[in-house]
Amino acid sequence: MSGSVARARRRDRRVYVRSHPVLFVLLAAARRRPVLRIGRTLLVNDAGAYREVLTRLPLDRTAPGTTGGAARSALDATGHRDGGVLFDQEGTGHRAGRRDLAGSLGTDGVEHLRTTWRPLLARRLEPLAAGGEVDLVGLTRELSGTVVRALLGTAASASPAAVAEAAAVAEAAAHVAAASVRGELPGLRRRGARAAVARSTARLRELLGTGDDALPAMVAVAAVNTTVAAVPRAVAWCADAGLWEQAADDVLRGPLTDELLRVTVASPLLPRVAAADGTVGGCPVRAGDRLLLIARHAVDAHHGAPDALRPAAPELARLVFGAGPHTCPGARLARTLLADVLEALAPYRPVVVRAVVDRGAALPGWRTLTVRRGPAAHSPSEASR
Repeated sequence: MSGSVARARRRDRRVYVRSHPVLFVLLAAARRRPVLRIGRTLLVNDAGAYREVLTRLPLDRTAPGTTGGAARSALDATGHRDGGVLFDQEGTGHRAGRRDLAGSLGTDGVEHLRTTWRPLLARRLEPLAAGGEVDLVGLTRELSGTVVRALLGTAASASPAAVAEAAAVAEAAAHVAAASVRGELPGLRRRGARAAVARSTARLRELLGTGDDALPAMVAVAAVNTTVAAVPRAVAWCADAGLWEQAADDVLRGPLTDELLRVTVASPLLPRVAAADGTVGGCPVRAGDRLLLIARHAVDAHHGAPDALRPAAPELARLVFGAGPHTCPGARLARTLLADVLEALAPYRPVVVRAVVDRGAALPGWRTLTVRRGPAAHSPSEASR
């Protein structure tokens, strides 16, 4: 492993050991086994077993400790008992919700969303050209908040009011996720967690202005938190491991984007509960067993480095977005947004000047990741020729 890659991996490892230290130790201790049973809990590390859970084993979407259960708990805490929020729906309701969302996140929908974030990117990165600094976490929060507002039909605007509202949406979504998910992870439980969830969820729904419709709030939570976790970490990898040449290449940028999403794996653990008896990786599973799907291990994110010249197999890399009926509908959006961020940053060849781990976030990530123009930078006009 080269010195630059080792440095990049050391920095990225900090987001795990400083934000979720107990969880990281538990997962690291169990990663050598494809599937490991501890009481009624199965830790799933192997890619094949991981895919098997998502495509063959019936899952209980509303069980406590699952994504759907956390979403339902967040809404129940505010007194709402809606028909479902996609994460906790079954059968036709789940399929209908996914179809509606897919319409906004398909090819045409994402191309429309690009018209909202590309001008924002250009404006927010202007300080780099003059030798200034940019906080990628703040930028990504604004990007994700703007995308959520656009998904809900709000016209893009660079006005101070619109910028402030996008930031408020992102902040509220982050608070909902942190308050909800922290209570389900190993480690110390915080007092007043349910009240915190209720306050954050009510604030988010107020900002979104969607009344009793729960789906927009949960889409906001997912979009904001995964984006804010993934994008700054991907940028840090490019800066530390010397990947800006690949990011600047129109041919290599796509494979590099997939590799960065695989190695950063924004959601490193997916908690699920079996709804019926079955087997996973040859291990018997009983209805009610808890399944901890370790995406970080399944996609081999803990080894090697992202490399567009020698990428992982596509079927492995795609597992970061799930599989089968549990594939994330926002995969295209995530890839396109990160690719555009890399393209916009590449001419500046940024270097990291400050990085602070977010110890309170739901997903491992940075609270601050400040970059400035690097010594090998090109001007944006030179890069476009």
